[in-house]
Amino acid sequence: MQGRVAILVKGYPRLSETFIAQEIAGLQDRGLGQLIVSLRQPGETKIHPVHRKITAPVLYLPEYLKDDPARVKRGREFAARQKGFAEAERIFQTDLKRDHTPNRYRRFGQACVLAAELPDDIAWLHTHYLHTPASVARYAATIRGLGWSFSAHAKDIWTSEAWELSEKLDSAAFGVTCTASNLAYLRRLAKHPSTVELVYHGLDLSGITPPERQAFDGSRPYRIVSVGRAVEKKGYGDLIRALARLKDRNWHFDHVGGGALAAKLKVQAGKAGIADRINWHGSRERGEVFNLLASADLFVLPSRIARSGDRDGLPNVLMEAQAHCLPVVSTKVSAIPELVTDGETGLLVEERDPKALAAAIARLMDDPALAMRLAKAGESRVRAKFSPEPGLDRVAELLGQALQAKAA
Repeated sequence: MQGRVAILVKGYPRLSETFIAQEIAGLQDRGLGQLIVSLRQPGETKIHPVHRKITAPVLYLPEYLKDDPARVKRGREFAARQKGFAEAERIFQTDLKRDHTPNRYRRFGQACVLAAELPDDIAWLHTHYLHTPASVARYAATIRGLGWSFSAHAKDIWTSEAWELSEKLDSAAFGVTCTASNLAYLRRLAKHPSTVELVYHGLDLSGITPPERQAFDGSRPYRIVSVGRAVEKKGYGDLIRALARLKDRNWHFDHVGGGALAAKLKVQAGKAGIADRINWHGSRERGEVFNLLASADLFVLPSRIARSGDRDGLPNVLMEAQAHCLPVVSTKVSAIPELVTDGETGLLVEERDPKALAAAIARLMDDPALAMRLAKAGESRVRAKFSPEPGLDRVAELLGQALQAKAA
C-alpha cells in the first residue's frame, strides 16, 4: 500500500482559492489518495463546482487552541511520546524566540493535534502556503518522522521573514511555486535551489466558451468588470480614482468579491460622485462570475504591492477573463507580466497610478478594434500556455515519488 498524502490548507473550502481546489481535484483524478487538513473552519456557505468533485475527507484542526482544550491536551500528550517531539519542540522554541506571538503557539498546538490524529496510512505532508500552514506541517512532520513538501503562492512568500522561509526551504524535501518571480526569490534563500521548481497552476478552461463578441459601438454604457477581494493588494482604491477621472464618459462597473475594504470603497465611490454607476456584488459562485464576464466589455485588475509586501501571484481571474475573450487592463506587478504582454495580449500600467489606469481604460473604450485584437490574442495565449495539466502531472509525479520512497 503506497499511502495517502495529507494536504494542509488555511481553510477549506474557500471561494478565493479555486486554484488549490483545482489541484486537489486534479491529483484525485490522477489516483493520489488525499486527506485535506484545514487550519480553519469553513467561513463561506457557497462553493464552486470543483469542490463538489473532491471526495477526500477533511480534518479540521482546532482554529484556536482555547476552543477545544481537551483535544489539544490529548494531542500534546501524544506528541510528547513520539521520538521526533524533542526536535520539533527545539525548532518551535527557536522560532518562538524570533516570533513570540500567540499565533506561533497556535501553530505548534495544531501540529500536535495533527500528529496525534493523522491516520496510519498518511505517509507524507504537503502544504499550500509557506507561512502558517507550512509551520504546522513542519512541526507535525518532525513529530511523526514524515517528510513534507510545499506549494508556495504569493502572500505566504512576500509577507514572511527571510529567516523563516530559508529554514522551511531547507527542511522541506521539495517545493513548487507558481511564478518565475517567486521562484527566483525562493531559490536565492535556499541552500539547495534545485529543490524548488516552477509549476504554473494554470486553469481548467475547458468549460469556458467565449461569447460571440461585437465591437463596442457606444450605444450603451461601457461595461467594466473586476473580480477580487476588497483588500489592499488588489488596488481597488486606484480603480475608483481612475473611474472618477472618466466620470464624463458612459460606463458601468461591476465588482465581485468580499473583503474588509468593501465599505470604505463604497464611501470613496460616493465621494467621487460615481456610486450610482457601480454594482458591488459581494462573493458569487463561478457561474455568476462567468455570466458577468460574458456580458462585459473590459476586465480590470489594478493589483499593487501592499505595505506588508503582500501581492498577487498569477491571478486566476485574469486567465478566466481572457478565456472569455475579454480585453484586460492590469498592472506590472509580480507575475502578471508573465501572463499579460503589454500591447499584445492586454494593457499593463504601473501600480498605484490611477491616471495611467484611466488612460488605458479610455484607450480601449475609444479603440474597439484594438480591444478586440488584444482580447483574441489573450484568449489564444492563455489557452495555449496556461493549461493546468502539465503542472498537475508534475506535482502528482513529485508526490508519487515521495510516497514510493517512503514505502521502499
